[in-house]
Amino acid sequence: MGEVVEVNMSPVTKKGREAETPSMTRSPLPDSLPKTPKSPFVSRFMSTPLASPMKKAIISMQGYLEEVGHFTKLDPQDAWLPITESRNGNAYYSAFHTLCSGIGVQALVLPLAFKTLGWTWGITCLSLAFTWQMYTLWLLIQLHESDSGKRYSRYLHLCMEAFGEKLGKLLALFPTMYLSGGTCVTLIMIGGGTMKIFYQILCGEACKVCPLSTVEWYVVFTCCAVVLAQLPNLNSIAGVSLIGAITAISYCTIIWVVSINKTRPMAVSYDPQPQDTKFNVGRFFNIFNALGIIAFAFRGHNLVLEIQGTMPSSVKHPSRVPMWKGVKYAYVIIAMCLFPIAIGGYWAYGNLIPDGGMLRALQKYHGDDTSKFLLGLTSLIVVINSLSSFQIYAMPVFDNLEARYTSNRNKPCPWWLRSGFRAFFGCLAFFIAVALPFLPSLAGLLGGVALPITLAYPCFMWILIKKPQKYSGIWFLNWALGVLGMVLSVLVLSGAIWGIVTIGIEIRFFKPQ
Repeated sequence: MGEVVEVNMSPVTKKGREAETPSMTRSPLPDSLPKTPKSPFVSRFMSTPLASPMKKAIISMQGYLEEVGHFTKLDPQDAWLPITESRNGNAYYSAFHTLCSGIGVQALVLPLAFKTLGWTWGITCLSLAFTWQMYTLWLLIQLHESDSGKRYSRYLHLCMEAFGEKLGKLLALFPTMYLSGGTCVTLIMIGGGTMKIFYQILCGEACKVCPLSTVEWYVVFTCCAVVLAQLPNLNSIAGVSLIGAITAISYCTIIWVVSINKTRPMAVSYDPQPQDTKFNVGRFFNIFNALGIIAFAFRGHNLVLEIQGTMPSSVKHPSRVPMWKGVKYAYVIIAMCLFPIAIGGYWAYGNLIPDGGMLRALQKYHGDDTSKFLLGLTSLIVVINSLSSFQIYAMPVFDNLEARYTSNRNKPCPWWLRSGFRAFFGCLAFFIAVALPFLPSLAGLLGGVALPITLAYPCFMWILIKKPQKYSGIWFLNWALGVLGMVLSVLVLSGAIWGIVTIGIEIRFFKPQ
């Protein structure tokens, strides 16, 4: 009666633990893992009624692991790089980053396009360009996650997948880096120059005793931008992007509201200039230069995949859903900024709009009859927005610099080297801003470079990756838009070069004003 029978259950316990606690280690290539062989004992045990709750739990866990593994085919190097280091983004972060990169100083030159195109064609071209780039945005968001589970968190990587490694690099490497680096250089010029204006407004006559030069203000702006650039990754600058979005909306609204409420300058005209009434080669290329200015206003496509790469993804909850949600709301706000500033600015200044755009027009025509507080506030907001936009446009450059280090050393970049990379890029952008102060005059040329990235490449990549049925509606649509985008890019570049050759720009090396 008192005898205790000892039963050795160690094999069952071992098998049970293996079944109940599957490994939660996430591998970048889950398909390469060997399958665990099934045990006959476990199969018979699981078929009993007592094991049904355990069976349901294991099946549920197995489904979860398969779901998570489907979209986690990640390069281990991604965990070391600033764009994909953190993947806890959401629709709000998406909206913040999209707004910060989608609204900027490029919007202030839109009335220059209306100066050439006029009312009807100006509004029509701006509306068509907005619709077109929204469609290509949707294509990029859908292409971010492949059917096999691989994620393309950088525009360059998606191009290499679609066009091949060599052709993809040739088509995308220079334009994307040029857009990121060139935009940062332009932001240093605008931010540093606006800092100087803000300081002059703030202290008045006292500033004339020992004023800082333009180059010194560039140094001040660059130092502020480099300090702010020490934030580690793209998700960590979501708050900075929110501030950039708020300031962009604010200064765009202030500028167009003040412009239409003030008395228009004398001799405002909306008719073509006398030399442009006859259609000739110059008029033809001026039209495409204006289209380049409109294309330059939509330049954030090179950051869309990077922003989406900061989000988690699974089968039931793919990252494209919150990304598209954030982008939709962001572009509603962007439209509420771009269209009023383009239409209102052209109405207020007509053909008298200066080459510097709306900010220069406000200072030129309403600098005396506008309160210093409002002018100073606008200048301060522009400076803050420039600092914020610098961070998101510089992030692909930081990511590329660190990727070269991690691929060679196979380890994450140490903090001191990461800081050094970012300081080096800030100094390089500052040097270019001082050496080439005429870069803002090349807005049409920049638009021509950005146009395939925005309007053409996504259409071709959709055809090459998704492989829609030949001669179907989506096949014809993407081929037509892609070819048209490439043709427009060539024409816009030709128009910009024609304008530079015929009209000319004031080239001053190392003499910023």
